[in-house]
Amino acid sequence: MQRLDPKTTAVVIIDIQDRLAAAMPEEQLSQVVRSARILVEGARLLGAPLFVTEQYPKGLGATLAPVNEALEGGDAARFEKLCFSAWEADGFAESLERSKARAAVVIGMESHVCVYQTVRDLAQRGLEVHVPIDGVSSRRADHQATGIALCERAGAVSTTTETVVFDWLAKAGGDAFKQLSKLIR
Repeated sequence: MQRLDPKTTAVVIIDIQDRLAAAMPEEQLSQVVRSARILVEGARLLGAPLFVTEQYPKGLGATLAPVNEALEGGDAARFEKLCFSAWEADGFAESLERSKARAAVVIGMESHVCVYQTVRDLAQRGLEVHVPIDGVSSRRADHQATGIALCERAGAVSTTTETVVFDWLAKAGGDAFKQLSKLIR
């Protein structure tokens, strides 16, 4: 496993939407939103490509406001989907391939459905996939544990948001380190 290079690490945010969020355990949801905001800011500061999906937004609502606020003014590629895997969403695969990403950090919900299926598809296509466990959620604890286990079985590295950010940074010091350290504290 190599150090994550932000320039070749895609951040994939899966379905952090209003109606899905309402069904998540409160503490997990809070962690997922925090993870998303940190990773979005890190991606912006360090040049990592950002991808955001919404599962059937007519029925499940838009991306949660705090995550949308973090994404505002940026160049995140956004995709609506009905399929569970982001890879199958119209335009996602082509957009990801154009980014030249060799690795992906995948967060969102639910761990055992859309996150897992996306992770599996990305890993099968040769990307090194990292899943911050503080950045994924499922309605039930057993589904959460199963989702993480399935992601690992598909070849993903279980990690944390902080681990990803500090791997991107590689050393202390500089403006990006200072800005991201404030978010993490």
